[in-house]
Amino acid sequence: MESRHITAIVIVAIVMIAMVLRSAFGGGHRRRHLRDRDEPRDDGETLRLREEVKSLKERLAVIERITVEKENSLAREIEQLRDEPRR
Repeated sequence: MESRHITAIVIVAIVMIAMVLRSAFGGGHRRRHLRDRDEPRDDGETLRLREEVKSLKERLAVIERITVEKENSLAREIEQLRDEPRR
């Protein structure tokens, strides 16, 4: 057996042993903790924030509509001034 084969076998064995030890001694604890933390909670604060975001989105839509209407009306006024005969 060549030395590179032995090296590969040793590396694979070390990785396998490390994985077994990690799972046996709670190496996956961090992942479980992060997964639990990311789960959505429907407590009072979350519900209040969801309602606030909904309200802000509605207000933003109204502001966008007003802005577009003003741009359109301003463009119409400019066109009317261009169409008027000059004095």
